[in-house]
Amino acid sequence: MADLKYRQLQKAVTDLGREVTRGAEAIHARAQKIDEEAQDTARLAEQIHGMGVDPDTISETRETAKLMASLSAGARTYASAGDTTARAAKAAHDQAHASHDGINEKINRSPVDVSNLNREWLRQE
Repeated sequence: MADLKYRQLQKAVTDLGREVTRGAEAIHARAQKIDEEAQDTARLAEQIHGMGVDPDTISETRETAKLMASLSAGARTYASAGDTTARAAKAAHDQAHASHDGINEKINRSPVDVSNLNREWLRQE
């Protein structure tokens, strides 16, 4: 970890934020699909009730719809945690940029060879 350079850290944090965001978006989409299926299952329960199907089948179909709706809600909660993680990764990226990018930029533009520079001298107090 000590060999990790600023640009590597910046890229890793940015990539993590993008990956978590994509994952959260995919989970939101799947949760939406599950919710739609739950609503279809609930409508199906009402339709078979109107057809005079036995009460046990109707009850099981309604219970399945409720379970699917709960699963969808759980998936949305999980995706929201992913959104929070992505925001935290972006905040870490922004903070690293604000606190280190100026130093990194000056070192990169410096005509002086700083390859053997003791990095402790650059630490902010």
